[in-house]
Amino acid sequence: MLLAIDAGNTNVVFALMDGHVLRGRWRIATDPRRTGDEYAVWLLQLLAIRGVTPNQVDQIIISTVVPRALHNLEILARHYFDVEPLIAGQGRAAFGIDIDVDEPRSLGADRAVNAIAAHEKHSGDLIVVDFGTATTFDVVDFNGAYKGGIIAPGINLSLDALVGNTAKLPRIAIEIPKGTSVIGRNTEDQMLIGVFWGYVAMMEGLIARIRAEIGRPAKVIATGGLAVLFDEATQIFDAVDADLTIDGLAILAERAVSK
Repeated sequence: MLLAIDAGNTNVVFALMDGHVLRGRWRIATDPRRTGDEYAVWLLQLLAIRGVTPNQVDQIIISTVVPRALHNLEILARHYFDVEPLIAGQGRAAFGIDIDVDEPRSLGADRAVNAIAAHEKHSGDLIVVDFGTATTFDVVDFNGAYKGGIIAPGINLSLDALVGNTAKLPRIAIEIPKGTSVIGRNTEDQMLIGVFWGYVAMMEGLIARIRAEIGRPAKVIATGGLAVLFDEATQIFDAVDADLTIDGLAILAERAVSK
């Protein structure tokens, strides 16, 4: 079985793949100080609940945008699973795609992996929108080349900035505003309308500009925690794929076997 690990700025996601079947997915808050031993105490118990022992995991692949977290995840793989992990973008797990930007090495592993999975699963030109700590828009052409994109503050980051820099605004939960009016009648409604519908307008506007610049039809693939919520409020997405990053890691791991 494959253990795919996606270390993001907010959470580290662990996904257990048995062939093409997802056996389990778990997440823990990202903390670069967390040791391999601490990961093991937490993860091995979760695997045991699913009836999985460490020796059943024969392949591990790690993608991280938090360099300080990598060493401890490698320790987890080597000491508790007796597996030398693949690192997305390196060695046998090289991305293998054309990264057509000014500084290819600066591209985050998660975005490259998303591009790989999106091209594998969908045809034509693609725009991949990933809702994470930041919201990223990535353009993948019909040949699978990564052509660039946009980085915008994530909606929770925007809300944190709003609440943290004002004296009287309360913290609110992100949800679809009730009713159809965009004129709020109280402070909480006004905040929610501004943050939520403002974010939808930003997405729709940026995607329209990207499509116009590409000059060809482009499918929009959404992933990340809030993709499903926004899918209820806009028609801009052609597909919502919560497992896009994990699928990309599984593709890289499968390719590595044949190298």
